[in-house]
Amino acid sequence: MSAVDVKKLKVNELKEELQRRGLDTRGLKAELAERLQEALEAEASGEGGGPPAVLSEGYTALGGSGDGEDYPDEDEEEEEEEAEQLEDGALDGEGGGDAYNVMEQENIPEKDLSQLSEDGVNDEGVKEPDLKEESEAQEEEPADEDKPGDTSSHREESQSEQTPKAMWSRSPQPPAEEEEEDFDDSLVAIDTYNCDLHFKVSRDRFSGYPLTIEGFAYLWSGARASYGINKGRVCYELKINEEISVKHLPSSEPDPHVVRVGWSLDSCSTQLGEEKFSFGFGGTGKKSTNCQFEDYGEKFGENDIMGCYIDFEAGEEVEMAFSKNGQWLGECFRVRREELEGRALFPHVLVKNCAIEFNFGQRGEPFYPLPEGYTLIQDVPLEDRVRGTLGPTSKADCEILMMVGLPAAGKTTWAMKHAEENPEKKFNILGTNAIMEKMKVMGLRRQRNYAGRWDVLIQQATQCLNRLIQIAARKKRNYILDQTNVYGSAQRRKMRPFEGFQRKAIVICPTDEDLKERTLKRTDEEGKDVPDHAVLEMKANFTLPEAGEFLDSVELVEQQKEEAEKLVKQYNEEGRKAGPPPDKRFDSRSGGFRNRGGSGGGFQRFDNRGGPQGGRGGYQGRGGSGGGGFRGGYNRGGYNQNRWGGGGGNRDSSSGGRGGYNRSQQSGGGYNHNRSTPYNKGGSGAGYSQAQV
Repeated sequence: MSAVDVKKLKVNELKEELQRRGLDTRGLKAELAERLQEALEAEASGEGGGPPAVLSEGYTALGGSGDGEDYPDEDEEEEEEEAEQLEDGALDGEGGGDAYNVMEQENIPEKDLSQLSEDGVNDEGVKEPDLKEESEAQEEEPADEDKPGDTSSHREESQSEQTPKAMWSRSPQPPAEEEEEDFDDSLVAIDTYNCDLHFKVSRDRFSGYPLTIEGFAYLWSGARASYGINKGRVCYELKINEEISVKHLPSSEPDPHVVRVGWSLDSCSTQLGEEKFSFGFGGTGKKSTNCQFEDYGEKFGENDIMGCYIDFEAGEEVEMAFSKNGQWLGECFRVRREELEGRALFPHVLVKNCAIEFNFGQRGEPFYPLPEGYTLIQDVPLEDRVRGTLGPTSKADCEILMMVGLPAAGKTTWAMKHAEENPEKKFNILGTNAIMEKMKVMGLRRQRNYAGRWDVLIQQATQCLNRLIQIAARKKRNYILDQTNVYGSAQRRKMRPFEGFQRKAIVICPTDEDLKERTLKRTDEEGKDVPDHAVLEMKANFTLPEAGEFLDSVELVEQQKEEAEKLVKQYNEEGRKAGPPPDKRFDSRSGGFRNRGGSGGGFQRFDNRGGPQGGRGGYQGRGGSGGGGFRGGYNRGGYNQNRWGGGGGNRDSSSGGRGGYNRSQQSGGGYNHNRSTPYNKGGSGAGYSQAQV
């Protein structure tokens, strides 16, 4: 008899066991369980030659860590994740069907971020790949090296590299702090403080590329130079080194490879050309400022070299122009000098799935002869250049503000206003709304009627957010975490990686009347309508944060503490009294609030989590052949449960030493922690590392 209880295995564990036996790892949980059960029965009868069915070290049969530590209940984490996705529209049942089949239709691989907890941090606090090692390899690359004839190897690798996870600990240790490198700050370079978290800057700081795995391929990624200019006739050059392969995007995705170049104020966002005093020229042959797009010049792309020129000596107006491969394209923008008020404009690039390289003057010579009277910005005397905002020098100078509140309470409104009122802190807002802002097409947000599946897009945006939070904890910046964060265990988990930061909770508890009004307003303006049962579940679990080990302070925005405590108590009672939706299935767990021990009833989860026939059915109808139930058929595991493994029919599987990420870390497979050439275009097997920015 096999020691493996198939009914108790999670999707990832099922796939791992199947992969060990060389079996197909695709499909829903019910299919995976049935396939594994058949294999185990064959082995038991002596017909099969598969490996012994032993779980990886550190696992128990239930899939938890075996160290006995008292971690937060996994169900609570899953409920919070569902609630937050419901707030964004990912699980609202639009489109029907199951997510796995949708991914098959859209040709998006079933890669996952399931090794991240829903708050996006590495659960065991494993030290991420060493940026220094990656950067040393990048430094070896000649700045003007030609693109080799075959780059398919590193293009494909960009889809298969991923941050590893140790195992199942629920309380992450603080990540290793990003190493400081000696750099001559008098040089004009890409500003590592003034770029998107998912833009990866090379060690020499003159080239970079964005993360492109999974949903990141939908995102724009921007960076500004460390110095700007407010006088003279100045220019820089930018080369599009490569259009990175993103075969996992659906064929319907418009313009998957685009670069936008230009100039912007230091106070502008990284979304070049989408606000006032932000001027961009894109590879689609469009110029834009303040989200106004017009035809200009011609299209450009891989291997093209763009010249970007600004003239402060043209009279009452500042003129901007561009060139392509040495050919002048003419005047593009004009702005009155008095409007700029003496403020400097900075070189700026915004990319989608492209690797780029700047020439600020560090090459010694331009790629193409400069127009008469223009000077590369590096050659402008230091005293005539304007330095961009300098970042905090230590984590103690950084703030992480965690928003806490129900959907539509006003968290995003408060976060945006606070960031606007404190421009010197350059707050990075971490939330799904901010992710969607970076998924714009021609300056317009994707709406629910866009060509693909809206729920799938939101799901991918949530995964992007998870990884960005993980990256954020390594970088010395100021952040606002714009999520509901009402679960007490989630508050602790999300703050712990930011140890050393000034950690503050911002609690918004409007009255019921105000909350209803704001909910209606958001529904009218954004189309978001969070199901009542999701709000009730959040109310039942709402915990007011308190200053202590994981929080330095708590600020209540609209209520005094006594009023907030009374309101939250009402929330709890309302949510618990309402109980679960009638569609939830009873899961036979004993007693207590959500049946967590003790006797008596309470707010129960009522979902069948066992067995191949029920899958993860019941509440949210999550997968499985018998999974029907409430809002039917959404399969949590469909999109993101494949382990990127090197076998079992995975169309993106790798071979050889890399072999994909494998929990058991056996020889021949697993995440390669010591990649030697992540951004070396010359050699085969090199690639654009997607592990950690």
